Amino acid sequence: MKNITKNLQFILLTIILISTVIAVGIEIKKMFLNQTVTLADLLLMFLYLEVMAMVRVFWDQQSISITLPLLIAITALSRFIILQGKEMDPSGLVYEAVAIVLIALAIVILRLRHSDKLGLKSKKKS
Repeated sequence: MKNITKNLQFILLTIILISTVIAVGIEIKKMFLNQTVTLADLLLMFLYLEVMAMVRVFWDQQSISITLPLLIAITALSRFIILQGKEMDPSGLVYEAVAIVLIALAIVILRLRHSDKLGLKSKKKS
């Protein structure tokens, strides 16, 4: 059963990686044909980069820390706000901005939880 799961993970990670590389190629082709690079395009490229990093981390460690998906969420929400901001009233983007702040706050809390600054680490018994 363990081998089946490991093989399935390898197949799915390979599909995700290949799909991401293809998507990067398509996006670069679009930018080249349009002869423009927008902030939304750059954020999309960062999303692809973060997905590839998540695949690498998962393959190396067989687990994913919560930080990478949170960073992907922040980037995706930022891109969404930029794309929707052209069409919407800025006051309509309050929910998206609050979501970004909450995700960023979650990242800070998770980082602090794993640091010595809060004194939350248990002391080793001698």
